Amino acid sequence: RIREEGKDSIPKHPYLYETDVEISLVDGSCKSPVEKFWNGSSAMYILQKATHNKESDSMEESRTDDAVYASEVLPKENPGALALSVGRAKQLISLYTMVQNPNMTYLGMNDLEVLPPLWARCDGSDPQHICWIGAEPLRAGNKVTGLNIYTVSCDGPTADKTHFANLEELKMEHKTRHHSSVVTTKGFAQYELITGAAIEDAIAESGSNICVDITWNGVEKILETPPLISAATLNIALESGDPRSPVFQLYRELQFLLALAEGLRTGVTEWPEPSESESALKLVQEFLTDLKKKLDGDYIFGNKNGTEKIKCDTDAVDSCIKSIFGERGDLDFTEQLWCKMKSVSSYQELIDCFTLVIKSLEHGEIQPWIHQGSSSFLSQLIQQSYHGKMEDVSLSDITPIQMLLEIGLEKMKKDYVSFFIGKSRSSLLFQDYFISSSVDLQEQVHRVQKLHHMLEIMVSCTGLLQFRHENLFPLTQICMKYYKENPLNERHVFQLPITPALVKKFYQNDSPEVWKVEISSGHGQKEVKTTWQVSTNAPVEHANNSGFFCDSTVNGSSEERLYFISMTQCSQVQFT
Repeated sequence: RIREEGKDSIPKHPYLYETDVEISLVDGSCKSPVEKFWNGSSAMYILQKATHNKESDSMEESRTDDAVYASEVLPKENPGALALSVGRAKQLISLYTMVQNPNMTYLGMNDLEVLPPLWARCDGSDPQHICWIGAEPLRAGNKVTGLNIYTVSCDGPTADKTHFANLEELKMEHKTRHHSSVVTTKGFAQYELITGAAIEDAIAESGSNICVDITWNGVEKILETPPLISAATLNIALESGDPRSPVFQLYRELQFLLALAEGLRTGVTEWPEPSESESALKLVQEFLTDLKKKLDGDYIFGNKNGTEKIKCDTDAVDSCIKSIFGERGDLDFTEQLWCKMKSVSSYQELIDCFTLVIKSLEHGEIQPWIHQGSSSFLSQLIQQSYHGKMEDVSLSDITPIQMLLEIGLEKMKKDYVSFFIGKSRSSLLFQDYFISSSVDLQEQVHRVQKLHHMLEIMVSCTGLLQFRHENLFPLTQICMKYYKENPLNERHVFQLPITPALVKKFYQNDSPEVWKVEISSGHGQKEVKTTWQVSTNAPVEHANNSGFFCDSTVNGSSEERLYFISMTQCSQVQFT
C-alpha cells in the first residue's frame, strides 16, 4: 500500500504497522540513515518503533514539508527510543522476505512488484550489538531471484586496539561464511585536513570542513596508511564569514552590500555602526576636495587613493594570500566613492554624501574618470556632466540606496573578476552569468554572493593546503559549474579529484577520522561483502540511550584517539 501511494510522490508521513512499528518510504531527497553502511537504491523503507503522542491523530496535517519528515527518519532528540528490538526487526525482515519470495504462491501475491529495500533500526540489545538489519531484493528483470540480508553491528568508543579486528581473521571468516576461496580487499580512509589550522574553532562552530577521502585496492593490514597510488577526492564545505579569514574585510563589504539590497527590497535598511574614525561624509568631502585640487586633465584616478584604500581593505591578508588576491590599482571614481561611503551610518548621511557629489558634478568642479561599460545611474550622471548638462536627481525614497548599491555591485564584481581571471587563470571559464547586469539587482547581488563563496574556497585551499594554479583551475571550474545551476549553498560539499601526494603532508602523521576495509567475493548479483570500519563519530544516530557501547573500555593515554567500531555483514537468500 505504501509503495502504491508513493508512486507519484513520497509520502510525507510514516505509516503505522501493528501499533508498534512505523514504516517510512524515503528517497534521495532525504538523507539516507544507512548511507555509512550501504550505497544501494535511493528509495527504501525505514522501520522503527512507533512514537505514540498526543499529536499522532493530526500527524498528516502537521507534517507538511520534507524537512519535518526527514527529522522523523533521522531523529535528533532521544533517538534511541525509536529503535526496535533485534527480535522484532528479524521478524519484520522475515515477513518482507516471504512477500518477495515468488515461491510463496499460497500468499496470493504473485503479481507483486519488486519492493524497495527495507532497513530496520535496532536497539543493539543482542550480544552482537546489532543496530541495523536490512534486506535488498536481487532481481532478474521484474522478477525477484533472492535477497541480500545485511546486519550492521556497532561497538565502542575505545582506544584499545586489542578490540580491533585482525585482517586475516576477517578474510577467513568471510571465506567460511560464503564458501569462497578467493577474496579481494578494498580500503577507504578519511582524513580531516584543516582541524589543526588557525581556523579550527570557527570550523567547529560553522560546520565548515575540508577532508580527503582515499580509496585503494589490496589492503594489507588494519589501519594502514593509504599508498600514494590510491585514488583521492578532496571534499570542501566552507562557510563564509570567519573573522580570521584572509578575505574577511571583503566579506564585511559584501555584508553591507546585502544590507543595501535588503533595504531596497523591504524598505528597512540596517546601517553599520558609526565608525570611530572619520565619518563617511568627511571622507567624501576630503575625496572631492582632493579631486578639485588635482583637476589638471592629466590626473588618472586610481593611483594614490585607490591603492591606499585597497591596502586598507586587505590589511588582514597575510603574505601568502597577498600573492594571490592582489591589490587592484585601477579603481575609477565610483569605485573609490564606494570605498568612502561603505561606512555610511544613516540614511541622512547617505543623502548628504550624494548631494556633495552631484553638486560638484553640476558645477563642473570635478571631471571624474569612470570605467568603460559602467552602467550605474551615477556613471550615467557623470557621463552627462562631461557635456555640461545633467538631469535633475531627486535624492529621496529608495533612489540614494539604489545608487549606492549599484556602484558597490560594480566595484565588487571587478574585485572578483580580478581574482578569478587574473589569479586563478579561469578566464576561459569565467562567463557573463556571474557579472551580468541584465538581471535585476537582487539577482546580481545573489550571484556576487556566489562569487565570494568561491573566493573563500580558493583562498582557503591556497593558504591552508598550498594549492597552486594547476589545482585551483579545476576546482574553480567545479564551483562555477555548480553555481551556474544552483542557488547559494554554503553547506554544499565540493569534490575535487586529486592525487594523495598533493595533501599527504597534512595527514601522514595523523589518525584517520574513518578507516574501513571491504572484503568481497563473487561477481554481479552473486557478489557479497563484509565491511569492517572504525570512525571517530558514532556510526548510528540512534546510539544514545539505547544500551549501545555499554562494554566500552578506554585504555592508555588520554591522547589516544577513541574509535567506534562497526561491521556490516551480508548473507544471500536465493529463491531460484
